[in-house]
Amino acid sequence: MNDDMSAEKESRFLRSALDEQGAVVSTESIREWLASRNREVQVRVERTRLSSMRDWALEETSGRIRHSTGKFFSIDGIRVATNWGRLAEWAQPIINQPEIGLLGCIAREFHGVLHFLIQAKVEPGNVNCVQLSPTLQATKSNYTRVHHGKSPRYLDWFADRTRSRVLLDQLQSEQGARFLHKRNRNIIVEIQEDLAPDPDFVWLTLGQIKQLMAYDNLVNMDLRTVVSGIPFGQENRPGEPVSFAESMRLSAVDATRPLMAFDDLISWFTGQKVRYELQLSPCDLRAIEDWELTDGELRHRQGRFFRVVWVDVEISNREVTAWQQPLVEPAGEGILAFIVKRIRGVHHFLVQAKLECGNFDVLEFAPTVQCITGRYDRPDWEVPFLDYVLRARPDQIRYDVRQSEEGGRFYREQNRNLIVEADEAFPVDCPENYQWMTLNQLLTFARFNNYLNIQARSLLSTLRFA
Repeated sequence: MNDDMSAEKESRFLRSALDEQGAVVSTESIREWLASRNREVQVRVERTRLSSMRDWALEETSGRIRHSTGKFFSIDGIRVATNWGRLAEWAQPIINQPEIGLLGCIAREFHGVLHFLIQAKVEPGNVNCVQLSPTLQATKSNYTRVHHGKSPRYLDWFADRTRSRVLLDQLQSEQGARFLHKRNRNIIVEIQEDLAPDPDFVWLTLGQIKQLMAYDNLVNMDLRTVVSGIPFGQENRPGEPVSFAESMRLSAVDATRPLMAFDDLISWFTGQKVRYELQLSPCDLRAIEDWELTDGELRHRQGRFFRVVWVDVEISNREVTAWQQPLVEPAGEGILAFIVKRIRGVHHFLVQAKLECGNFDVLEFAPTVQCITGRYDRPDWEVPFLDYVLRARPDQIRYDVRQSEEGGRFYREQNRNLIVEADEAFPVDCPENYQWMTLNQLLTFARFNNYLNIQARSLLSTLRFA
């Protein structure tokens, strides 16, 4: 794609982000529409026992829990050795899903503004059953119909490229503390044909989607990650922003005033990757220290981190309406936060280079604060900047919403998501594994594989420009 076409595409994304009313349905009506979908879709999710799972079992030779087809995913044990952080060695269960899933949105113009076809979708682990999701959300096992069910709706629009134009196409990671090297293809395709959506689908602008992220657990993780990678181009913005939303727009499109040049950021991050090591080896789930595998669950003996439970599921509007599977249930609610500060007249985000055992390439960019694997209020924890975030004044908190993690693998997991604006006294100097970046720089990194982790992308997706 040449520069003119790229600039035109990015300006259309920006127009959609600035339109919070939409031309098809009002933003105000979406919450009632979701409530109606919740009333109409029948959902049953019940705990069961491993011995009662028809297609899942403990594999005696490897000591992992897997599906009889060898597809979908498995629950594996791994041993970890690293020189990053306070703990040099540990062992844990992890989700092993080597397939690259597909998370896709169909886009179409209405009255000159891009709208996205959004689905009201139920996942078995969702906190509130129905959430706003991408047009298509499927693992390879799902869309190749290993389950012998129906093909996902609208799959053909992504498979047949003669009917659409690709606007965004990225490989992005998922939770590195829970998944082993997991990535999904995040894709947006634009169509010109008329498409009357099924009852579970609706057309929304990017601005409407972002506006709906102001409500707890309304927009699912998969839709947040797809829209998080959308670029908005570069433009000159004369004058001072008069609102935080305008400041975020300036940070997204101004490439002239970063604290650190882009090439210097790459060099810093490369140095971090070279410095830290991550070694993994498989182990039997039954042999992990401090973990206990029973017929009822796989749990930490002290109730920390998370546990794996087995569930029996019925959802009336899915391609397959009944199945069983493992789900990962968190020990408690986590906290994810970006601290932002105006530097050189442009808001910068305090980003950390963070190692998680399942990362594809050792380190990824993470939020300033990321605590998802245990209680973050433990007195023996020393998490940089956590105290500043928790003690922030109300006027510093620009975003504070509970967002769900992916309900197809996690059982009722939600984390508190915050954007906190630093005051004048907050130092620009930061620890060696942290750097200040503009939103423009972060969105540039998001165009490439394995830079921004899912928690960072999820937070960035919530930023409004209007």
